[in-house]
Amino acid sequence: MIDLSGKTALVTAAAHGIGRASVLALAQAGAHVIATDIDEDALEGLSGASVETARLDVLDPAAIDGMADRMARADILFNCAGVVHSGTLLEASDDDLDFAYALNIKAMTRMIRACLPGMIDRREGAIINMASVASSVKGVPNRFVYGVTKAAVIGLTKAVAADYVGMGVRCNAICPGTVDTPSLNARLAAQGDYEETRAAFVARQPIGRLGQAEEIADLVVYLAGATYTTGQIHNIDGGWSI
Repeated sequence: MIDLSGKTALVTAAAHGIGRASVLALAQAGAHVIATDIDEDALEGLSGASVETARLDVLDPAAIDGMADRMARADILFNCAGVVHSGTLLEASDDDLDFAYALNIKAMTRMIRACLPGMIDRREGAIINMASVASSVKGVPNRFVYGVTKAAVIGLTKAVAADYVGMGVRCNAICPGTVDTPSLNARLAAQGDYEETRAAFVARQPIGRLGQAEEIADLVVYLAGATYTTGQIHNIDGGWSI
């Protein structure tokens, strides 16, 4: 069992889905968790003895710097915030690309930049980035913008891991398949026929079901405490990438 007692974890996009499940799992493992999101109302239900909440817009560089200044330390950083775009290259606008790059890549980079100096000083830190199987791992139809930016997350992860492996800082990426979250359900509903679209998503999972946020959170906890693992891409996709 992973014991994170005495560690402080910072989680982005913590109000819903995988982020929320990860906050609860990290706290259960003994960490003090700072749960951040732009949805302050949803964050309120997470507050407790081991969890403090704070509004953070990861698209705002000044807000990230301010959060880093207010924190005593961050031993674990889970970069969970991101956006999913649908469509092919010919359907992708420059605005789509710019927004996805800003949220899926630049925001992660800035969060790492803000937390990294303290990790280096303590010669210990765990950075966990949310990537996806839809990336350099697997080409997925109608996910051009998403696949490109999540492939970049993998490159970001490996670059950070290589630069700081000798300084006690580990950096790994999680590549989920299709996970049953509020975000997914909203996208399914937007397709028109929710039940038909959901059934199609389930049908493409070799394991026969969608993933659960708690299953991804278990991997977050593992990577937070896996002191001999860095620069790795962890697929957790029910066999989709086999």
